[in-house]
Amino acid sequence: MSRVGKKTIAIPAGVTVTINGGNVTVKGGKGELSWTMPEGITAVVDGAVLTVSRADESRKLRALHGTNRSLLANMVEGVSKGFTKELEIVGVGFKAAVKGKALDLALGKSHPILHPIPAGVTVTVTDNTKVKVEGIDKQIVGQFAAEVRGYYPPEPYKGKGIHYVGEYIRRKEGKSVGK
Repeated sequence: MSRVGKKTIAIPAGVTVTINGGNVTVKGGKGELSWTMPEGITAVVDGAVLTVSRADESRKLRALHGTNRSLLANMVEGVSKGFTKELEIVGVGFKAAVKGKALDLALGKSHPILHPIPAGVTVTVTDNTKVKVEGIDKQIVGQFAAEVRGYYPPEPYKGKGIHYVGEYIRRKEGKSVGK
């Protein structure tokens, strides 16, 4: 049995989980998310507990069991608390700003980079270098943050670039003069 799949999901107050066949809808104070379960995976709500189970011990269902339980747990957490990713921009002249429905990045290139902000995601910029990405869908928040970081990943010599807050950048020593 999957160790992750066996765990139950506690449903906090203010969150409702509706199961209609294979469709699971989670509503909370921050919004609403839905997910369609694959065949053979079922979810059952018992009071304030959500349990995910599988029909048999086939390799495919064993693989999907823990994954679907984690996805449902993230949905419950997303509609109750939400998810946040924080990015920090390091470099002289590097800055960010929100312009309409796009994030405007000035990263030392010849042109500004306009990255569209997806629906359901809130982006705030403070001090021109700190970008906070918030939303209820963990996948969309993480994907947006990864795409923004991908424009200028942190480099190991000077540490310039976009990195997650708290991320450790392994630094390298520069060239040394040989004698």
